[in-house]
Amino acid sequence: MERRASERAKGRDGAWTEERQARNERGRDEGRRRLRAARERAGNTVSVDEEPVVSVPGPGGVDGQDATVAALTVAVAARVPVLLWGAPGTGKTSAIRAMADAAGLPCETVIASIREPSDFAGLPVVVGQGVRFAPPTWAQRLAAAGRGLLFLDELSTAPPAVQAALLRVVLERVVGDLDLPAEVAVVAAANPPEQAADGWDLSAPLANRLCHLTWEINPRVVADGLAGGWAPPRIPELAGDWAAAEILARGLVAAFLRVRPALACAPPTDPATAGRGWPSPRTWEMTARLWAAADAAGAGGQTRSALVRGCVGDGAGAEFLTWLAEMDLPDPEEVLADPDSFTLPDRADRAYAALAAVTAAVTAELTPDRWTAAWRVLGAAATSAPDVAAAAARVLARHRPDGAALPPEIRLFAPVLRDAGLLSS
Repeated sequence: MERRASERAKGRDGAWTEERQARNERGRDEGRRRLRAARERAGNTVSVDEEPVVSVPGPGGVDGQDATVAALTVAVAARVPVLLWGAPGTGKTSAIRAMADAAGLPCETVIASIREPSDFAGLPVVVGQGVRFAPPTWAQRLAAAGRGLLFLDELSTAPPAVQAALLRVVLERVVGDLDLPAEVAVVAAANPPEQAADGWDLSAPLANRLCHLTWEINPRVVADGLAGGWAPPRIPELAGDWAAAEILARGLVAAFLRVRPALACAPPTDPATAGRGWPSPRTWEMTARLWAAADAAGAGGQTRSALVRGCVGDGAGAEFLTWLAEMDLPDPEEVLADPDSFTLPDRADRAYAALAAVTAAVTAELTPDRWTAAWRVLGAAATSAPDVAAAAARVLARHRPDGAALPPEIRLFAPVLRDAGLLSS
């Protein structure tokens, strides 16, 4: 109680707000420093205040939507938990509810600041000789519907105990002893702590489970909405084979982390920065999933940039996007059409990404001929880059099509595949 009273007292004077602003500025400076370093390594002299955007087909968003709105809809379609940060009164709550209504999804709104930990961890109930944790009615309604949207509003006003209880809800969709269906999306909204009523920084564990998007107001959109009504955000339909694209996206992330291993896990020491996106194995996995989902949705570069930065933070996200924009990978379909003409790139990260692209192309359209052609590519790469080729071989071995004979190149990877349980003796 004393600590909470102290926090409130600090919030009443300007020093506390100035301290938060200073911490946020330090975080932005760190992002600019990393971006400058990445561009210097690439010989790029573009101003660090400009946003690196990967050049991809399509508009900035999905179906012409604003990039942040499009990023929100892609995250919901991919079932990746997402958090909108924005000032009060900017339409975050209305947009989320309108998106659910337009998609025909049941929407359960839970205001975290007026809830107790037991509202998420479950209320202990003695049953016979044991204890079960009974879920609240909102969770039971979502489970009965089989799909829906869980909207956690005012997240930055939730005290630490409630934030701790939300960890399993956000990541695993578990409320008490109840598992929510996989088709339930988790979306949250929050005001920056300095603008929230008795606000708190998000804990690092909770922040690391979310993709953080900045909700900004476009005056023209506001004017158009007031005059003619607000168009609800539209959740895109993802192509049925987009999971295969996730294999490629994971390969790209893995190739980048081979070059920048320090970014595999870099928890910030500053509480304000730790309460936003930062790089960890979990957020890099989220990045790969969202990258593949954005590709399936036809999202533009600004939307992809928002998703990447929202998961791993501005600094790491800028480096990844810059590195990705400079990759010159061969077309995997051309490689599969003529495996003998393939030349493995000299750089280890490009070699890893090139082989990941080939395996992803095969798994997306799996036939015995394409599978065999991919093994010929890996066989050629085994001499110059055995470790890189072995990683791709494990992926390829898991996707053997029915009726495909074992190619001779598989002998080169027999020890690795046996250790992984993918090849019998």
